[in-house]
Amino acid sequence: MFDALSDRLSGIFESIRGKGRLTDADIDATAREIRLALLEADVALPVVKTFIAQIKERCKGAEVSKALNPAQQIIKVVNEELIAILGGETRRINYAKQPPTVIMLAGLQGAGKTTLAGKLAKWLKGDGHSPLLVAADLQRPNAVGQLQVLAERAGVAAYAPEPGSGVGDPVKVATDSIAEARQRGHDVVIVDTAGRLGVDEEMMQQARDIRAAVNPDEVLFVIDAMIGQDAVNTAEAFRDGVGITGVVLSKLDGDARGGAALSVRHVTGRPILFASTGEKLEDFDVFHPDRMSSRILGMGDMLTLIEQAEAVFEDKQKEEYTDKLLKGEDFTLEDFLDQMQAIRKMGPIGNLLKMMPGMGQMKQQIDSIDDKQIDRTTAIIRSMTPAERRDSALINGSRRLRIANGSGVTVSEVNQLLARFKEAQKMMRQMSGAMGIPSGKATKSPYTKRKGKKGAKKKTVRRGGPASQQRTPQLPQGGPGQMPDLSGFNPADLPDIDLEQFFKDQGKDK
Repeated sequence: MFDALSDRLSGIFESIRGKGRLTDADIDATAREIRLALLEADVALPVVKTFIAQIKERCKGAEVSKALNPAQQIIKVVNEELIAILGGETRRINYAKQPPTVIMLAGLQGAGKTTLAGKLAKWLKGDGHSPLLVAADLQRPNAVGQLQVLAERAGVAAYAPEPGSGVGDPVKVATDSIAEARQRGHDVVIVDTAGRLGVDEEMMQQARDIRAAVNPDEVLFVIDAMIGQDAVNTAEAFRDGVGITGVVLSKLDGDARGGAALSVRHVTGRPILFASTGEKLEDFDVFHPDRMSSRILGMGDMLTLIEQAEAVFEDKQKEEYTDKLLKGEDFTLEDFLDQMQAIRKMGPIGNLLKMMPGMGQMKQQIDSIDDKQIDRTTAIIRSMTPAERRDSALINGSRRLRIANGSGVTVSEVNQLLARFKEAQKMMRQMSGAMGIPSGKATKSPYTKRKGKKGAKKKTVRRGGPASQQRTPQLPQGGPGQMPDLSGFNPADLPDIDLEQFFKDQGKDK
């Protein structure tokens, strides 16, 4: 959604990056370009005015003029002001001291309230809660049935005593759901309310009646991030008419200009709690102003990327990989397949790459990435026998042909996969070596001389017996802060050192 704005801002910053000193004229020109970029992105005019005024005030002060790199300092100022516009700190749900916590969803028809109710329920379940979805939208046709399907997909309970489609009292349904939640042991109640195509008094009155009946801990306004400037007017109407406590942005994966997301927090004074970024129930997360600002400015979002990776890689799987690394065992094709499938669960590869810093300059290459390549890779590996997955060295020419035929690809694609796997295996070995972990294979030291060669080292005889009977010297035992136990220490275990030869070698080094 913010690609166009991000491109414009990146171009603006690039034009000042090479300047060692910025004049007031440079700052004014930069502020003018930023203002145009924000207006083109459909950001509300009052928000743009406030944003530009803050930037100009800070940039013309000592904060930038005395900086070693003024261009980078301006980017820092823009980032901090953008975070402030988006809400500053991340806002969490206010849970009730005595459960159940009641969350009421409000918004226009088509904003995605019902779908978002399912996403929120799944997210809460993953966070250790037991949510109950309440079908209080009895106006829209099949809204009740849709909520029940979403509840089943999310693995949560639903309360739908009325058929809907114009039948039933939504206020009574919402009121009875609280007692139902207490009886069934649910600690969160999510009430889905009816919307309209536009703001009208009948919808507002129904929302006010439901709010008065259930006294919700949170009233979340669900807003379609693609509707542009009108989103701000709608948000203000719900704030004044119903009394919202927070905002949820839906359809952030769309191709609209995204000004609503940057405007609604500043105009309404209510924080953005969540953002929906896709059609799947998993495409939903907490809204972090600092991370969103970082994405808009093309600086990536590594924290979200790490959190997504932690969510898809199971603890048992992570322990197995760590154990393999510590033991110096080889990375196998089965491990490679597990990682490919985990990455697939994280979402489109292009979206993951865009979260990495500096990848904004490669948007065309990222957009051309085909996610189906992972599916082809999966098919190739699954066409191998268990023995071949464990030891890729077994895969000769005839086996490659069989694997290609079994997976519906060419032998060339099988060869490419094995080449990529070899690189991944090599990287894992290098990681083991960097951590000081033995590879599990005996290797010859470069300092060891072969027998019969000139300069062969003389045998060193230790005190206390023949070399073949020597044992490795044991370190004194004892924990931190404790006097070591020296009772088992034998000086005869120490090796002989030729001091004369040692000092000769030291003189050579000098």
